[in-house]
Amino acid sequence: MRVTPQCVVALTWTLKDTLGEVLDELEDPVEFLVGGRDLLAKIDEALQGHVAGDEMELHLEPEHAFGEYDEQLVFLEPRQAFPADLEAGVVFEGLPAGCSPEAPADRMYFVSEIYPEHVVMDANHPLAGMALRLDLKIHHVREATVDEVGRGTLGAGFFRLQA
Repeated sequence: MRVTPQCVVALTWTLKDTLGEVLDELEDPVEFLVGGRDLLAKIDEALQGHVAGDEMELHLEPEHAFGEYDEQLVFLEPRQAFPADLEAGVVFEGLPAGCSPEAPADRMYFVSEIYPEHVVMDANHPLAGMALRLDLKIHHVREATVDEVGRGTLGAGFFRLQA
């Protein structure tokens, strides 16, 4: 079966920055809904017409990957609004009570730095602003079920980071 809109593909990949440093590697195939919310649009587009066993290398500029880095999505928040055992890299769905009311509530926030009085919270994707190289392999292709199409995702949305 060829990849068509709203089918399911099982993929493995190696994700690298433009210098060739490996950022992520998926060795065991994971299923994604093509034409849903699981994959970036450029990946969906590149998969069209391919079959199981095909491999491809994609170059994704930031605007086709995780977007440009937006300084407006970085917030300095009071340290007391967070747990005592807070560590850099921890992810929050939205900001805790007592934080910036203008911060979008529907974003994932990463703790990027911790100071005695403040915490730097970043709602940019960790790969925002980066051009990426993605080596993909298609392991199998199948028709999506009506339920899968209705949900718009198989729940394995590595390429989508949303609350």
